[in-house]
Amino acid sequence: MANSLKSAQFLMESRLSGAASESAEACFDLGVAYSCGTGGVSVDLIEAHKWFNLAALRGSEEGQAMRAEIAGEMSAREIAEAQRQARALIAMTPLRAA
Repeated sequence: MANSLKSAQFLMESRLSGAASESAEACFDLGVAYSCGTGGVSVDLIEAHKWFNLAALRGSEEGQAMRAEIAGEMSAREIAEAQRQARALIAMTPLRAA
């Protein structure tokens, strides 16, 4: 059990590092982890929406689709919070032009 927790923690840390370096794939993977509760995290639709939103902004069509899908399960207030968090992260780590 301890090894699987360490593996999940390593996966999440590597994805967070990739997301900080502007990887659409890493952002998408974080969205999946938070939407499904995998990788050692609990289900958190606000976090999932935030990461899918960032993936979509970085060119991921899958990120766009998943963001729209989970938005159907969220309240307007939750969506607004996810968008606020995404904007805050963008302000900290600006997107590079493609």
